Amino acid sequence: MKKKILIPVIMSLFIISQCITSFAFTPENNKFKVKPLPYAYDALEPYIDKETMKLHHDKHYQAYVDKLNAALEKYPELYNYSLCELLQNLDSLPKDIATTVRNNAGGAYNHKFFFDIMTPEKTIPSESLKEAIDRDFGSFEKFKQEFQKSALDVFGSGWAWLVATKDGKLSIMTTPNQDSPVSKNLTPIIGLDVWEHAYYLKYQNRRNEYIDNWFNVVNWNGALENYKNLKSQD
Repeated sequence: MKKKILIPVIMSLFIISQCITSFAFTPENNKFKVKPLPYAYDALEPYIDKETMKLHHDKHYQAYVDKLNAALEKYPELYNYSLCELLQNLDSLPKDIATTVRNNAGGAYNHKFFFDIMTPEKTIPSESLKEAIDRDFGSFEKFKQEFQKSALDVFGSGWAWLVATKDGKLSIMTTPNQDSPVSKNLTPIIGLDVWEHAYYLKYQNRRNEYIDNWFNVVNWNGALENYKNLKSQD
C-alpha cells in the first residue's frame, strides 16, 4: 500500500505572508494556471513584436507553470499557498522539490508580473512615485540610467527590478535565472526580463536597444498600484 505523504512541519514553518494581494498569484482548483495577457500579442509593437510575445507567453511562461504543478503533485497541501508565499518560504519546502519550486514558481511569478507591468497605453510615473524615485535616486533620469545599466550588466539570464522595502525605500536589484525579489521579502515595483527569449527574435544581441525601448511600454499606473499597495500594508 502506498504511504500517504504528511508534511505538517512545512505548514508550521511558513512565515506570515507579506505578499501583496494584487500579485500574490494564487492557484485555482488546486492548480496554478497561466493567466492570459492583458492585451493582444501585437499590442506592444514596435517595441516588442508579436512573435516574441506569443513564444514568451504561450511557451516559456506555460512551461514554468506546468513544471511547477508537476512538482507540487506530491505535496498537494502546498496549493494552499500563493506563488509569493512559496517563494518566501523556500527553505521550508521538501528538499526533493525545493529547487524545482524555486526555478518554476519563480518563473511563473516573474512572468505574470512582467506581462502585467507592460501596457500599450502611454503612461508616466505619478507624482507620488516620482517623488519616491527622486528621493532615492536623485532624479528619474538617474534612476533610468542606473536601471538600464543594471539590466545590461546581468550576466547570462536574469532580471532587473525596481523594488521597495517594507518601509517604502526604493532600490534597484538584479536576480539570476528565475530568482525573485519576493524571496528576499522585497516588493517588486517594475521588473524587466533580460533572458534572451524575451528579446532575441527582434533585437538579436542588442540587449541595450531592447532595454531602452522597453521603457516605452512600462505600465507606470501598475507600478504606482504596487507601491501604493505596499504602503497600505504599513
